Amino acid sequence: MRNLKKVFIIAEIGSVHDGSFGNATKLIEAAAACGVDAVKFQTHIPEAETLPNAPMPPYFKGEPRFEYFRRTGFTLEQWKQLKQHCDEHDVTFLSSPFSEEAVDLLEKVGLSEYKIPSGEVTNLPMLEKIARLGKPVILSSGMSSWDEIDRAVEVIQKHDAPLTVLQCTSEYPCPYEQVGLNVMREMAARYNVPVGLSDHTLTNYAVFAAVTLGAVVVEKHFTFSRLMYGSDARHSLEPPEMIDLVQGVRAIERMLAADVEKRTEPYQAMKNIFEKSLVAEVDISAGAILTRELVGIKKPGTGISAARLDEFIGRKIVRAIDAGNLLAEEDFY
Repeated sequence: MRNLKKVFIIAEIGSVHDGSFGNATKLIEAAAACGVDAVKFQTHIPEAETLPNAPMPPYFKGEPRFEYFRRTGFTLEQWKQLKQHCDEHDVTFLSSPFSEEAVDLLEKVGLSEYKIPSGEVTNLPMLEKIARLGKPVILSSGMSSWDEIDRAVEVIQKHDAPLTVLQCTSEYPCPYEQVGLNVMREMAARYNVPVGLSDHTLTNYAVFAAVTLGAVVVEKHFTFSRLMYGSDARHSLEPPEMIDLVQGVRAIERMLAADVEKRTEPYQAMKNIFEKSLVAEVDISAGAILTRELVGIKKPGTGISAARLDEFIGRKIVRAIDAGNLLAEEDFY
């Protein structure tokens, strides 16, 4: 069971491995080295999922969808090996199913938690099947209306499966104006469940903002290089960018966890260096009445604070003070 007090960072490998088992294992290693908590694949069984003539998405026309899924799929034994590889590298293995048959396969693999992709939100029979397993569910919402998300949440919660709902915008790449952080916050209020963001922008800014606003799960596509072939590589983070995302999220967690009180004591040494005090601007004779012309305001801050100037204007000086000396409380009647 994952730590609910720590943001769960998912590197979405999807099908960016392009059917290469070797690439898939190396992508796991690369993502783990970046510090993510989980890697997520996609489990496609084309005969169970799609008609051969189903259209391709607008951002990838490289080959027919049916053939692409068939070519880039793995066997049950390969999926088990990928999960074992994740275990060995201390990252959670996830894979989104796109059919009920894919759920059956992933149960044989030993999936501990399900991530529902945006296109399956209205596949209520599959959601029912998953919810009955009682495992945690992360529900993405990219292309769904509130009514559709409501029904999906109802199906999952009916079986008491632990649920996290992710705001997602099904645009590749997603412009900042369509990220929908307001939607994520409304999800938290509407469903009273943990929320997060599946982000398709080309930077880490949206993820950082989401974590600040309460996201407990964040997901970004991951690749070796955006030059790789396939449907997702060009919209993915490369390793240095994923490292930046992980480091940024962990830094934000520390900021949010640490309450700071504005008080002077911890900063007194710095105040002494950087703040200013009242000083004699010229030689001041004993018995003189202090006027503004006689007072300078200079560092260090170890004397009478400049903020108290008005308290001392008009008061009589006890002793002679040479120019350039700090004024002190005992210098006044």
